[in-house]
Amino acid sequence: MRPVAVHRVVAANAYRVPHPFAAFAVRSEEPGHAFDARAPYDRVHVIRTEFLDPDSLARMAAQGHARTRTEAFSEIDYATTTPEDLAAVAPGVADLVGGIASALQLTGVLGEGLAAYRSSVAERIDYLATRGAGFHNDVRRHWSRCLFWILALEVSELDFVMPHAGVQLALATGDLVVFDQTMAHGLSRPGDGGQAVEASFLAGEHCRQVFLTGELLLTDAQWAALGAPWLPVEEHERRGALDLAVAEFDERSGAVKRPRGLRDCMKRSTCHVDEGPIAGPEGEAAASS
Repeated sequence: MRPVAVHRVVAANAYRVPHPFAAFAVRSEEPGHAFDARAPYDRVHVIRTEFLDPDSLARMAAQGHARTRTEAFSEIDYATTTPEDLAAVAPGVADLVGGIASALQLTGVLGEGLAAYRSSVAERIDYLATRGAGFHNDVRRHWSRCLFWILALEVSELDFVMPHAGVQLALATGDLVVFDQTMAHGLSRPGDGGQAVEASFLAGEHCRQVFLTGELLLTDAQWAALGAPWLPVEEHERRGALDLAVAEFDERSGAVKRPRGLRDCMKRSTCHVDEGPIAGPEGEAAASS
């Protein structure tokens, strides 16, 4: 019998919206939502997994280190892997994809059935390595229709922070986190007051972190069920929403840069649709911590 994971839901709705805006929303670059936007998902899921033993975590972390390279602060690198690849490096785990899928199923974001979660994990899974992470968001192409997940393989004295949502979570090896990556997020040391401080990640035994990561692609109905339906941009303009697809963030604090210059961001006339191919992990990454 698979050990029961511990799941907790963290509110991510303590929105700190810069003047002159009153809300957050994100537009899409995809034709299907060319003139639509949605509000952020207002929760973060944290699952303390129990199916990965320390040796398997260490083996996967070592492989992730070997396949990625991060030398500068906030540098993030990805390496594609597969269920077969992971099974070979962690033979002590009978069904790694099933374990991750079962943990993700606890969130309910794709519905109740396990099959959707298993299919999503099996379709794409990457190693993610970083040396800390300054504040940023991930909104390109289809990502505005996704939630991201990260599974910590090797972390120490690390907080996951979403400054505009009031979230600061202490991470431990084995934690799986599901979050809305359209909100600014980054990594901080516990003593740095929720800021991403370069000096805290430049040296020492734990200056690098390794994760497994992937994305959960939601349908319009699933977004509506989560309380973040896709609506015409005019509705979000009426609410005074700042478009997260065009916002830029201060790497250290997460503050929105030059918000007054974004006054017309949530208008039909400024919508942009990118019909080019979706970049793979060699170009733009599928996820980011």
